[in-house]
Amino acid sequence: MIIARYTHRLPADYDLGIIRTRAEKNGPLWKATPGLYFKAFLLRERGRFGATANSYTSLYLWRDAEPFLDFLAAGAGAPTNSFTSVTNSFGRPQVQTWLPLGAHRGTARDAHFVYMVEQDIAADADLPTVFARETQQNRKASEQSGVLAAVAGVDTLRWKFVRILVSANEPGGSEAGDVYQVLHLARPLLDSLAQGAAR
Repeated sequence: MIIARYTHRLPADYDLGIIRTRAEKNGPLWKATPGLYFKAFLLRERGRFGATANSYTSLYLWRDAEPFLDFLAAGAGAPTNSFTSVTNSFGRPQVQTWLPLGAHRGTARDAHFVYMVEQDIAADADLPTVFARETQQNRKASEQSGVLAAVAGVDTLRWKFVRILVSANEPGGSEAGDVYQVLHLARPLLDSLAQGAAR
């Protein structure tokens, strides 16, 4: 699996209705994308849920490298759900990727928010130990009330963990990391993820 994310920073006076319309229009085009567990169309709106600026983010969980590369390399004449559509609208963004340590399905049916936290991995940490701990914590996170999916990953360039919760729950004000509003969640293969509570 591969976690991928890119963000478009938007001016303070940008009409966010354009982004909401884009997600509403393009989101359903992803519902049958091969090799995709989910794609989340995400918004951070200045002054809401801790956001200091407006931004539009796409977050993906891909099954493996091949469908991800097919998405990136689609050329002229590619469908709307291709990277060409992104670059034509916003230019070429930096795409951040993580190697998943765990991805589990929760029991919620809907997603209204995504919570993302990054944590440094200490230089002297024993990697097998901390990887195993992170994997177990991700399984437990997926069992929380209101969670649709929990994903944990590692960035081996910056040596950081990422923890992602796709949730139906509205923020309570004490959440760490960044809070994103879900404009649309396409979930072609999400139901095929193991459920965290399953043994």
